[in-house]
Amino acid sequence: MGVRGFIGLALSCGCILLGGWLAKPAYGSASWAAQEEYAGIIATARAKYGSGGAQAVSDWLSMLDATRSMTETAKLQAVNKFWNTRLREASDISVWGQEDYWATPLESLGMGLGDCEDFVIGKYFSLVQLGVEPEKLRFIYVRAAIGANGVHSVAHMVLGYYASPQAEPLVLDNLRPGIASASKRGDLTPVFSFNVKGIYVPGAKPASVDRIGRWQSLLVRMRDQGLRP
Repeated sequence: MGVRGFIGLALSCGCILLGGWLAKPAYGSASWAAQEEYAGIIATARAKYGSGGAQAVSDWLSMLDATRSMTETAKLQAVNKFWNTRLREASDISVWGQEDYWATPLESLGMGLGDCEDFVIGKYFSLVQLGVEPEKLRFIYVRAAIGANGVHSVAHMVLGYYASPQAEPLVLDNLRPGIASASKRGDLTPVFSFNVKGIYVPGAKPASVDRIGRWQSLLVRMRDQGLRP
């Protein structure tokens, strides 16, 4: 997402820019329903993206099955590694012909390409499918310092994992291969965050995530593809 779209989303959500990583989330949402129809999902990928796309989606579903009985920490590691190694970073305009398109996991794997939001979407829904409570996860918009000596600042998205509402988050990011605590990511400045329970602004009640139209469009397309969010 470009800086203009990044700021535009913050304003359209009625968000005040965050000064830190913490905002109390509300717990209690159900996790993504277990998938019984893997064959149908793979068939959808094959019809849209050919054998390569079908294989990528099959590998994703196999990773989920192999990871399901692991500890939560191991699930974070496995999912982060999978998505960081399976997608090549590319802009939405070059992949989808749109300035800002939130791709479903099937679409991202089918193309083998994605921008920062697509990495986060893939990781988020993978972890929820593996039983991680959605309220422990947040899409976090940040400004990332890049380039020599971090002289350039770009709009970016990462996935935050909160072991408890007041815990320091772990950051899952495609700019770096490993997972690190927020305090170790001095290159990132948080702006605002959201998850299924709302948009988080310190000192205010969460705003409804329904106000983010791209999120609603993403969920509709996932259902159409057999991925029940």
